[in-house]
Amino acid sequence: MLFSSKGKHRRPSKAARAVAVAGVTGAAAIAAPLMAAGSASAATASEWDAVAQCESGGNWSINTGNGYYGGLQFAASTWAGYGGTQYASTADQATKAQQIAIAEKVLAGQGKGAWPVCGKGLSSASYDGAAASSNSGSSQKSTQESSKKSTEDTRASRSSERATVETPTGKKVKKGDGEYKVVTGDTLSAIAEKKNVKGGWEKLFELNKDIIDDADFIYPGQQLHLS
Repeated sequence: MLFSSKGKHRRPSKAARAVAVAGVTGAAAIAAPLMAAGSASAATASEWDAVAQCESGGNWSINTGNGYYGGLQFAASTWAGYGGTQYASTADQATKAQQIAIAEKVLAGQGKGAWPVCGKGLSSASYDGAAASSNSGSSQKSTQESSKKSTEDTRASRSSERATVETPTGKKVKKGDGEYKVVTGDTLSAIAEKKNVKGGWEKLFELNKDIIDDADFIYPGQQLHLS
């Protein structure tokens, strides 16, 4: 049925429910501090008109018997809980301005989610469950991406470290990926002779120019190509 599912206002807060319990006589006195706390406008009149148009076809006096009243389709408990009974017993009997005054308080307390379909256009910075969930998801995603990048950077750093060896002076030189691993005391000449490298140390140096800068200096841990 029209209007029956658009304006499902949430249960008011504990303080607001106290207003409903107090009844019409005490509602104004209890609601007064609530009204003061939520007096700042959170949405424009035209935005409330748009919500009403969506909720009730813009009929601020509507009562279809579906349990929701007025242009913004207040549940009776929400209307009473936020001090609306100081104006009228139900929202359809209050003026447009009075309905908007209570709507401001609902918006401040419950956010746009009080009008899950029709309240999306309200310019309010108040709590909105859906938005909060979305922001939380974005934050979590950002954290995960940051963590992933950090892990990738660490792996790259470790990979880079594995691709080098440290000289006795602390300098890092390229490790290489050849089949022969240099040990302490090795020279290119000794390796060429031991491994029968055709062309001698000159050939060995040529094969490994990508990691050896000076033929007189090779370091334990470097891995040389022999052919």
